[in-house]
Amino acid sequence: MNGEFLQAIQQIAKEKGIKEDILFDAIDTALVTAYKKNYGTSQNVRVSINRESGDVDVFARKTVVEDVSNELLEISLEDAKNINRNYEIGDIVEIKVTPKNFGRIAAQTAKQVVVQRIREAERINIYEEFVNKEDEIVTGLVQRKEKNIVFIDLGKTEAILGLNEQTPGETYNVGDRLKTYVVEVKKTTKGPQVILSRTHPGLVKRLFELEVPEIKDGIVEIKGISREAGSRTKMAVYSHDENIDAVGACVGQKGQRVQVIVDELRGEKIDIIEWSNDLAEFVASALSPAKVISVSIDKEENIANVVVSDSQLSLAIGKEGQNARLAAKLTGCKIDIKSQSQILSME
Repeated sequence: MNGEFLQAIQQIAKEKGIKEDILFDAIDTALVTAYKKNYGTSQNVRVSINRESGDVDVFARKTVVEDVSNELLEISLEDAKNINRNYEIGDIVEIKVTPKNFGRIAAQTAKQVVVQRIREAERINIYEEFVNKEDEIVTGLVQRKEKNIVFIDLGKTEAILGLNEQTPGETYNVGDRLKTYVVEVKKTTKGPQVILSRTHPGLVKRLFELEVPEIKDGIVEIKGISREAGSRTKMAVYSHDENIDAVGACVGQKGQRVQVIVDELRGEKIDIIEWSNDLAEFVASALSPAKVISVSIDKEENIANVVVSDSQLSLAIGKEGQNARLAAKLTGCKIDIKSQSQILSME
């Protein structure tokens, strides 16, 4: 190796954020292997690289013994003292054994090691960058589709939007710019694998945090979200400032804030309701847009018995039971809805 190669290593270390010592230690180890492979020896050797000149030397390491049984690994005390009179039994003597053409092998091996370490470092850097983005939103371009998997280009890496994380009814075309939620970042032998989602409730939460300053500032708190992706979401919010209307802040003037999110979710309906620590009141709000006459809570069974007018029954239950199902998930209790006429017929 020459000075130019050493400068290149230093430059690469600086650009890629790899410590020079890590690179040189890896090169040293690889050169020991390369020496043993090319010269067919079981010697105990050490490789030294001069950090200024680039010269590479190989030293055989031998243990000083009284009687030599293995000349590759041992040296007699007499021979050792011929090298340096201070050697004693048990000391390690290093003898220079650098082959004439070892510089070429060293340069080739070092290049391979540096390339490998750069790849490893880049993978680590990408992993560390994206693992810190778990539970966050990232924006990327749809790069390609294979079978049921959509691959998203995030710039430094390619991420996966699996079938179960794709919103029913959405289509993803190559070149589409897409906001997604980072569910998980895994370490693999091929580098970090970033798992994305368009169905996770966290996507809705993060979109509102981006769009509503009061949420970002902690004035308005999202207490819970229940979602059936592509169809409907219910979100409970609470204001820590009595002068701020939590629902109004999320909806925005003339509905502008919520509309941005609805557009991003390609038309998904969003019900924003005010959270209450009074469970009966919370359940009544959660069944919005239906208007509720009364709610009674069976605490032992964790059931909310709800009464609505006959005209509101289908709205309260929702298409295929969706409204009641989302409300139950949001409030954490079972909901039994009956109309006034059903109540009267039971009396």
